[in-house]
Amino acid sequence: MKTKFTLEYWQDEGWFIGRLREVPGVFSQGETLRQLETNIRDAYNLVMKEQASPRRRVHSKPILVPA
Repeated sequence: MKTKFTLEYWQDEGWFIGRLREVPGVFSQGETLRQLETNIRDAYNLVMKEQASPRRRVHSKPILVPA
């Protein structure tokens, strides 16, 4: 099954840098937009595989950040 996400990207010193808007923590880069798209898919797959790993337990707690 394929899921549709939004790739937000920008250029910095000749590189395309991007992130998936809907999936926090999925960032990548590439020398071309096509390479960025390939790399962001790889990054997404790695993050999903890591989150599915039973050996890792993720905790969370609220924090306050000064405005």
